[in-house]
Amino acid sequence: MVNYLILCRSLTYAQRSARALERAGLMAHIMRCPKGISTEGCSHCVKIKNNALERAVDILVRAGLKPKHVFGNDGAGGYEEVGVVGLS
Repeated sequence: MVNYLILCRSLTYAQRSARALERAGLMAHIMRCPKGISTEGCSHCVKIKNNALERAVDILVRAGLKPKHVFGNDGAGGYEEVGVVGLS
């Protein structure tokens, strides 16, 4: 199963993002970013399931919590950045 990590600019933004997603009925889990993903000092992200990515990004953009980057697991234990409509 593919999971996505939505990078947030701070722990506070990760908490706000998770709350916004949970209010909309999506499961969201705050976690520290895996090594190699956080290149700009972001250390927290929100983990969501694969079938909710576009809806989650839409919810966050509408709430004023636009994600910095989104990564999906690559099946080999790592993560790679994915392009998402609405983040450009």
